[in-house]
Amino acid sequence: MSTKHFFSDPTHLVLSALRSLTYTNPSLAFDEENKIIFRRPDTTSKSKVAVISGGGSGHEPAFAGYVGKGLLTASVAGTIFASPAAEQVRRAAIERVDTEKGVLIVPMNYTGDVLNFGMAAEKAKAAGQNVEFFAIGDDVGVARTKGGKVGRRGLAGGILVLKIAGALAETGASLDEVYRTALLAAANTVTLGSSLEHVHVPGREVSSEIVPNDEVEVGMGIHNEPGSHRMKGANLPTLVKTMLLQLLDHNDADRGWMKVESGDKFVLLINNLGSVSTLELAGITAEVTAQLANDYNIKPVRTLQGMYLTSLNGLGFSISLLKLVDTGLGAGRSLLELLDAPAEAVGWTAPVQPSTWEEHAAGKPVEFKKAVYAQDVPSNLKLDPSQLKKSLSAGLQRIIDAEPQVTRFDTIVGDGDCGVGLKRGAEAILKLISEANLSDDIVLTVDRIVEVVEATMDGTSGAIYAIFLNALVHGLRAQDTKGAATPVDAKIWAEALNSSVTALAKYTPAQIGDRTLIDALVPFSKKLLETKDVHAAAKAAQDGTEATKHLKASLGRSVYVGSEEEWLGKIPDPGAFGLSEFLTGLADSL
Repeated sequence: MSTKHFFSDPTHLVLSALRSLTYTNPSLAFDEENKIIFRRPDTTSKSKVAVISGGGSGHEPAFAGYVGKGLLTASVAGTIFASPAAEQVRRAAIERVDTEKGVLIVPMNYTGDVLNFGMAAEKAKAAGQNVEFFAIGDDVGVARTKGGKVGRRGLAGGILVLKIAGALAETGASLDEVYRTALLAAANTVTLGSSLEHVHVPGREVSSEIVPNDEVEVGMGIHNEPGSHRMKGANLPTLVKTMLLQLLDHNDADRGWMKVESGDKFVLLINNLGSVSTLELAGITAEVTAQLANDYNIKPVRTLQGMYLTSLNGLGFSISLLKLVDTGLGAGRSLLELLDAPAEAVGWTAPVQPSTWEEHAAGKPVEFKKAVYAQDVPSNLKLDPSQLKKSLSAGLQRIIDAEPQVTRFDTIVGDGDCGVGLKRGAEAILKLISEANLSDDIVLTVDRIVEVVEATMDGTSGAIYAIFLNALVHGLRAQDTKGAATPVDAKIWAEALNSSVTALAKYTPAQIGDRTLIDALVPFSKKLLETKDVHAAAKAAQDGTEATKHLKASLGRSVYVGSEEEWLGKIPDPGAFGLSEFLTGLADSL
């Protein structure tokens, strides 16, 4: 378990966390003495049933994170993993909420919470308030025989019950309607959690209780309580299969809490117990969803995923299923509609609108739009394929022959892979132009070369060449007159290369003088644009490469690899050298 925390004082931590809610939700107020988060009075609307919950801290966003319009009216917090006192709850129920239409007090089913919230409920009744009370229990990790008179523990499925109760209260429903609907929702909710490790409470001694590395605790409670059993060496599919059987096997007399029949509809909640990465939680959701469909023919009408009821930094998750039964309250007040109703509570996350769920409920296959690629759009720019093969072959062969020298340079000033990467790309292009029937359409031909570069050259230089060549395709196409066939000459190449250099500058900060392949590429492009002379341009690339011997690196691995005394004034930039060799071979073939 992780024992590192930013806070060492748990009391200060709890108060700070509660206070933060008034910063993130301006409709809330904080009674610090009693650790109560409550909604500020709303003078613009009629009285509504007040829904109060709470419990020990350490389960955030539960429970204070669910206070807000459309959900809880108030929440009462205890210290970490400990119930608040009855007096705290009494103050919330009598002094911090509007009691005109009654109060529903609904904690989770843990002994301390039941006693203290229950005592407060009785005090409020004795003071003449109209109050109903019940404790949510949705856990199936503890069997009936073992749970005895205590009953099921309250887990993440209870948050769905609180949402339903709060949404119904917001409609102006009576206390009796809110109370009965909450009971109905709780009776049709099941949850089971699993964890790879116990959690550590800030400020406390490290517990000797651990879960071995090759085991998972199935049914672990949110206060480090043991579960139903441990699985050894189980992978995720096996774990999920076990959990779903425990959740949905109504034939298990000791654990079956909910009967599933054909046509039943469900809401699925995948809850992060605190420190499962978002990536892994998403993978868990996918596995649960697949098994529900394949093994139980259940396709949830809503799926919620995230942190709803945590156990500090618990390395685990829980699965909750809510069966959607009839509330008997008519249109607009079904369990699903109440879950879908808007809520202004920072802990409630359900961003997908009901209309979106309904529109795509059938899950029809998506028809992909047919993409248009460069090779699908011919141009009128023409170049003799035999001349192109001759020039490219000369340049590419020169790169291949220079590989040992490029590698030697890069071993001194880099990581030694530049020469191999250039050679691999050159050989692949050479194979293409040797074996394929190249078109005289230069745009289509260059685009085929781009595909080879993207497939064979990796690393930074591979990305730079791919970007440059894609831009070159665009630069050539921009000069297509759309009329008669146009022979590609030095002027067209120069304009296209210049536009490619400009495009490349959007993606790399490298400039002349930074000791990169840009020191060869840009001089070549500029000189060709000025003179339309390929030989003069190749000479400019050679001069630019030679100049890199005397430059200090400001980009790439050369910045921090090797000693400058070893190579400064002696070794050119390997990337610039390799490119210069290609351009020289190209020019020599003409």
